[in-house]
Amino acid sequence: MIFILLLLPAQACADTPTSPSVITLRILDHTLTAEIAHTPAAREKGLMHRSALEQNRGMLFIFPTVDIYGMWMLNTAIPLSVAFLDEQGIILNIANMAPFSTVPHYSAKPAKYALEMNLGWFTEKGITVGHQAHGLDQAPVAE
Repeated sequence: MIFILLLLPAQACADTPTSPSVITLRILDHTLTAEIAHTPAAREKGLMHRSALEQNRGMLFIFPTVDIYGMWMLNTAIPLSVAFLDEQGIILNIANMAPFSTVPHYSAKPAKYALEMNLGWFTEKGITVGHQAHGLDQAPVAE
């Protein structure tokens, strides 16, 4: 009789949480790291239940279709600015959002992405409507 023993690496069995998928984006001469929200669950959760967001770090929401989208701040304590982007990464509009507000902020035109950053980040960097986010070609397809 032959017995086969399979040994798995310790990390394969560990129940440690994985860090969220991230993407590096560049707008003008500014580089940022964005967590990716490309699934319905990730888009619904967003940046809820967090107390802070690191400098030059945000969240990229990837939508399944190009459409008018709205963002709000339910259960989100961090004041944020959101930039809505088209399929080419061109910024359509930027809105500032107050913590815990359920008031929606909509894309000015049909958008494919929304990028949330700390409140005022876009203004501080001189980033305005018409500027382009580069690196979106590395983003996963929305579910």
